[in-house]
Amino acid sequence: MKLTVVGLGLIGGSMAIDLRKSRFAKEIIGVDNRPEHADEAVRLGIVDRVTDFEQGIKEADLILLALPVDQIIALLPKVLDLISPSSTVADVGSTKRQIVASIADHPLRGNFVATHPMAGTENSGPGAAISGLFSGKLTIVCDHEQSRPQHLALVEKMYQSLGMSTAYMSSDEQDHTTAFVSHLPHAAAFALANAVLAKEDGSIIFDLASGGFQSTVRLAKSSPEMWAPIFRQNRDYVIEAVNAYIHHLKDFREALKDDEQDHLIKLILEANKIRTVLSGESTSMTKNEATIVKLYTKK
Repeated sequence: MKLTVVGLGLIGGSMAIDLRKSRFAKEIIGVDNRPEHADEAVRLGIVDRVTDFEQGIKEADLILLALPVDQIIALLPKVLDLISPSSTVADVGSTKRQIVASIADHPLRGNFVATHPMAGTENSGPGAAISGLFSGKLTIVCDHEQSRPQHLALVEKMYQSLGMSTAYMSSDEQDHTTAFVSHLPHAAAFALANAVLAKEDGSIIFDLASGGFQSTVRLAKSSPEMWAPIFRQNRDYVIEAVNAYIHHLKDFREALKDDEQDHLIKLILEANKIRTVLSGESTSMTKNEATIVKLYTKK
């Protein structure tokens, strides 16, 4: 089977590396509109060769679109126009509603599988591609009932070969969920970085920055080329998520302003529950946590 990866950055490159290792594809062809990225991907052995867009689409049995979401919307109809009736197309964009809407009436809509592998780093370009990025992670397949069974099965097999589990959602559910678990963290990181950069003594703050600050603001190094279109396409749900975040920030601010120690501790303990949620354990309080709440809560 021939696989064409359109977009040879972190996600496309990392997928190509491990799809080669798993022998999922006999040949991996690269397409990228940046010649320097195409050359680097070949030099690093991420793809076997690179070619132009039209040729890469026509040659492949499976086409993977690993591009910023605005570019996916622009190119996806053209990709479906070029493929053979037996070829499969999948994308890895972080938003889905506008992408699937762009080809809703295309005669080969069933050849397309909308996916979002939930993995990544703040780095970009072929040099950022790494092996194992997707192992143990989750991929979301959207509107799977609109994809023909053979194309869906092939894409599911691809993600299995990357060591990923699969969840199925509607495009709307996907966009709503990722607004909170992916898009909001990036927006918060950008805002935090700007808040510190705006301080007159910002250089001193950065000199004192510890691991906690660096891990929190890490996402602020992410590419605007990728993230601005994500925020724009999912702005209604991102606004909802940002509003919820602002509400909780205000709650913290008021507890500090009014010196309400008991309420501040309750807020922190409530947030501590994220440990058990993320680890899959029970969300009930530990004995120590319950004791602290009792001690610091007003009668």
